Amino acid sequence: MRQTSRAFLVRIACVLALLAAAHAADAKTFTWKATGKGGTIYLMGSIHLMPASFYPLDPALEAAFKDSDLLVEEVDLAEMLDPMAQMAMLTRGMLPSNQSLDTLLSPATLALVKKATGEMGAAGGPLMRFKPWMLAIALQGMELAKSGFDPSLGLDQHFYDQAKDAGKAVQGLETVEFQISRFDGMTMEQQDRFLAETLKELATETATVGKLGDAWKTGDVAAVERVALTDLKSDPVMYQRLLVERNKNWMPKIEALFARRGRALVIVGAAHLIGPDGLLAMLKAKGYTVEQL
Repeated sequence: MRQTSRAFLVRIACVLALLAAAHAADAKTFTWKATGKGGTIYLMGSIHLMPASFYPLDPALEAAFKDSDLLVEEVDLAEMLDPMAQMAMLTRGMLPSNQSLDTLLSPATLALVKKATGEMGAAGGPLMRFKPWMLAIALQGMELAKSGFDPSLGLDQHFYDQAKDAGKAVQGLETVEFQISRFDGMTMEQQDRFLAETLKELATETATVGKLGDAWKTGDVAAVERVALTDLKSDPVMYQRLLVERNKNWMPKIEALFARRGRALVIVGAAHLIGPDGLLAMLKAKGYTVEQL
């Protein structure tokens, strides 16, 4: 009887091992190879803040970088890391001296803000001088930082540093000024809603980004779409402003890369690649062949 039980357990273990091996073989990365009109480029979906545990990266990502002579990101990080640009963003994110959040926000959103900043003690006071959109970004970043998510470990920064070390060309799809305008150009009502939704999600932000990261590591497009796009789509104005309009702006620049002699690696936020309005769907609609690596 024991021999039969052992044999059965061995068979089960073998089946599980085979299933695990098959799953590993089917696993993909969040990187695509696009071919057409005489050229080839790589497109990589980025998570802008990552923990150290995400490294080392899948070899396929590093291989795509090595096979490219040009790195293209949402913005050229040299511009974003420039102290003058950072000061400009901070200045644009501050309220005029004659305004305060107390008079600009709806009562419900203001209550959420006071709770969040109040829990921070004296450190929360200066944040009340931020415009709603800037406060939303700051609080979200601080929450993720507490759990080890670091922009210096983000995929954009990782490959930017490698490109500079290797002497590869780097360029951006848009400017820092344009990125700031996407937020600073919102109406106060839109900023209020953006801030409120961000504050409501702060408690689960780390878990959400963790799920996003797990799905990203296995190239699970459907899961990333559920996590990254569902909330954004719930606000059609923001969805168009932060994702669709920018994708349409980028497409001519991305298409121009196919005419180059070398290969380019394009790294943008993962949400920009997927879904019906994503860059991958746009490329396929124009006849390009897109293969997930």
